Amino acid sequence: MAHSVTGRDADFVRNSTGTHIAPFLYLGAKHMVTGYDHLLFLVGVIFFLYRLKDVALYVTCFAVGHSVTLLAGVLGGIHVNAYIVDALIGLSVVYKALDNLDGFRTLFGWQVNAKAAVFGFGLIHGFGLATKLQEFNLSRQGLVPNMIAFNVGVELGQLLALTVILFVMTQWRRTPDFSRHAVFANVLLMTAGFGLIGYQLAGYSFGAAQ
Repeated sequence: MAHSVTGRDADFVRNSTGTHIAPFLYLGAKHMVTGYDHLLFLVGVIFFLYRLKDVALYVTCFAVGHSVTLLAGVLGGIHVNAYIVDALIGLSVVYKALDNLDGFRTLFGWQVNAKAAVFGFGLIHGFGLATKLQEFNLSRQGLVPNMIAFNVGVELGQLLALTVILFVMTQWRRTPDFSRHAVFANVLLMTAGFGLIGYQLAGYSFGAAQ
């Protein structure tokens, strides 16, 4: 439900043949902007990043990761279980919130390489994007340019969402409330991640029982 292709968008994707650059650009951007699981992860990633060059570095790691697996999944025909992938996306949200709380150092005495983790989870997020498109019997005619356009749209949607998130975060950081509520905000973020995990695993279990 986070970023499913439904309604007229679904009809278009299902029935389109040939190259359609602009529509797939739009669909890619919409896919990311409505993907609250991806956006929750992005919020966690930039939560304590104050310099734009650091934001750019981490977001680039994420973008490269999900671009690789989005294209590999659709163009290379690599299929994974959508419920498991989306549960792992929920886990990425939990990871980032725990990392923001310095939980790994506190609980385990070691720290995860944050850039490598963001890239790795980016690979998983890309498969999450790919599974939504793999639900359709996509025409091979024009598939490569359409998927490249879709991926560019995803990046444009991510940039748009990131701009809004950064603006809101910047305004919040200028208030005393940020330091007082940063821990609570990450606890909420972690709770949302666990909720996503539970929801997807329930869906997987229910589907397996059918």
